[in-house]
Amino acid sequence: MLQQFLQEFGYFALFLGTFFEGETILVLAGFLAFRGYMDLKLVMIVAFLGSYAGDQLWYFLGRKHGRKLLARKPRWQLLGDKALEHIRKHPDIWVLSFRFVYGLRTVMPVAIGLSGYPPGRYLLLNGIGAAIWAIALATAAYHFGAVLEGLLGNVKKYELWVLGGLLLIGLCLWARRRFKNARQAKQTALEEKSKSTTEISNPPAE
Repeated sequence: MLQQFLQEFGYFALFLGTFFEGETILVLAGFLAFRGYMDLKLVMIVAFLGSYAGDQLWYFLGRKHGRKLLARKPRWQLLGDKALEHIRKHPDIWVLSFRFVYGLRTVMPVAIGLSGYPPGRYLLLNGIGAAIWAIALATAAYHFGAVLEGLLGNVKKYELWVLGGLLLIGLCLWARRRFKNARQAKQTALEEKSKSTTEISNPPAE
């Protein structure tokens, strides 16, 4: 049943997952490739295409509506400002490596587009970065399965537990980030409110 489901929907789900975020679902796909449910080369190709397409979209949205997008969430605004500082100092390095920095997958391409980074150069370096990310993470997950088999013997008896554990880790990371986002948004709102109150209480002298 698992094999039939993955054959029908697995690669499509991988494309969507890597298009929007990617780390957890690519690790799952790499492990499933080790178990023989998916093809490792196809996993790498689909993950590359999803990641590349998603980040190209965010980049072009950043070029046209960057400030509006970042202003939608206080945390995005803070991360976007920091990202812009990094990009101005080492633009090419960040284009190649931002996928490996947790939490920057969405904000960084927007900031890169907002910074005025050349479209042709981003098209090339973003492709290189996406390829390295897809190959490295899928290969690491594949060899993670091999290590587990060496430790546990027949991994098939434990594969559902492993998949469940990987999903749980992904959900925990997602929930942690959501909680952190909400806390930072609340803190930013309080700081802005305090600043506004101070300005009203102490108007500038004429």
